[in-house]
Amino acid sequence: MAPGPDAESVRSATSPEDEDVIAGLYKPSFKREFTNLATISFAFSIMGMCSSIATTFNTPLLLGGPASATWCWILGACMCFTLGASIAEIVSAFPTSGGFYTASAQLCPKPQRALTGYIIGWLNILGQIAGISSTEYGLSLMIWAAVSVGTGGSVVVTQGKIVGLFAGLLVVHGLLNSLATRMLARITTGFVFVNVGATILIIIVLLAMTGKENMNSASYVFGSEGLVNQTGGWNGGIAFLFGLLSVQWTMTDYDATAHICEEVKRAAYAAPSAIFIAVLGTGLMGWLLNIVLVLCSPPLDQLPGPSGLAFMEIMHQRIGTAGALVLWVPVVATAFFVVQTALQAASRTVFAFSRDNGLPDRKYFAHISPLTQTPLRAVAVTTFVCVLPGLLALASTIAANAIFALTAMALDLSYIYPIFLRRWYANHPDVMFKPGPFYMGDGWLGFAANWICICWTLFISVIFSLPTVRPVTKDTMNYASVITVGVLVLSLLWYFVQARHHYVGPISDIEPSAAHGADGSYSKTPSRDALPEQLDTDIKDSKEPAN
Repeated sequence: MAPGPDAESVRSATSPEDEDVIAGLYKPSFKREFTNLATISFAFSIMGMCSSIATTFNTPLLLGGPASATWCWILGACMCFTLGASIAEIVSAFPTSGGFYTASAQLCPKPQRALTGYIIGWLNILGQIAGISSTEYGLSLMIWAAVSVGTGGSVVVTQGKIVGLFAGLLVVHGLLNSLATRMLARITTGFVFVNVGATILIIIVLLAMTGKENMNSASYVFGSEGLVNQTGGWNGGIAFLFGLLSVQWTMTDYDATAHICEEVKRAAYAAPSAIFIAVLGTGLMGWLLNIVLVLCSPPLDQLPGPSGLAFMEIMHQRIGTAGALVLWVPVVATAFFVVQTALQAASRTVFAFSRDNGLPDRKYFAHISPLTQTPLRAVAVTTFVCVLPGLLALASTIAANAIFALTAMALDLSYIYPIFLRRWYANHPDVMFKPGPFYMGDGWLGFAANWICICWTLFISVIFSLPTVRPVTKDTMNYASVITVGVLVLSLLWYFVQARHHYVGPISDIEPSAAHGADGSYSKTPSRDALPEQLDTDIKDSKEPAN
């Protein structure tokens, strides 16, 4: 996309390091207003530690038992460390709004680039939309749970009320994401303190308010006493592994930080560092929170309680109604922040995909508002589409739960394919992978991390495709895999029928000489017919020293 009238002001807000990176593919379209702290806060917020655990804690606790909640978290977190590090490595090398969609098209041979980029782009957008919908739906549940507890259960919470609030909250988030980048950066900076602070506060208060006589034994928290199969038919091993849903759903959307890279100062350094710090911090603090929740939990037959959320019921019984509601405020705020950051990231993905002709919109959603320097059209369409999955909850709560599983499955699959390509085509002449500042090296560490996360993601995708309750009926069926495969099939059909005629992969909008211009000026946008061959030249030239 050619820069608008404010191109000079955009370039002036961009550091030399970022100019060099963007010159490899695109002209700057955004103002870089996100500092290191704002970027770290964004990365932490997208995972929403305490709020994500609050909305998914029922699954490990009530399907596999308390020990499943404890051990599956740290097991999944360790695997997520390898995935987070692998993602950070690629984001450092390709810090653009397209994220892994852009990277995947550059990590495979020329004949595969268009199809690879197209599939990964749609899979990533699917996962992000599902993530926003499920988080917003969880936020609606959390608010109604507080109403239920606060009124002593006198207010009847219906699916209509939940979905109605869900849709209203999405509109609010859409409006907030219409603000200028500077305002978004300022708002985001404080998210991390609420997120981490709420988690620490809940841990301290629960331990202080739960008497020793009410705390569960070590065997209940870590041992065989805590293995309780309540799936209705699955064996104990499968029931235990269902506990992975909570950690995998919480610790996903790592690449959201990549999608705001064009708004981050020194993005090749700041974005991958923020991802790694957030993954490490969320994994360790989340495990501690899970241990404390199980340690302080009442008997299983009293959960999830009237609110429908075991997390809320544990606080209600141990702290009291007033205390639980007070602590619930920052938890709800954290969930609100998750959607805020996730919607920003998803709209940037839609913008980038439209910029490269990946959407049948003639680049309509790649428009940057001259007023806010943000993609308002992409924000609007993303907000609208995110409402649709939530409407499934009107038909079935099982369908709503499938959206939770779909989030981790679709996003993680879109992550591992570029990681696989980076290893599989490491020595291919068409693949130009130049490591960024965050790099695990060519030795065993990077190799092991990459392949472990690939194998792990394929494994959990199978687990997340299984219905969590047996016997399986139309109401208990897990539709996550069906939706994922359906979107992949439809995207493939559309590609071969129509998209292949106008989509050729990520399109560079600068001439090779622009990357080396002594005056920093840009030449005219190259025609689409010159690509993707010219894209290879652009990238190679941008990574060679100027004469």
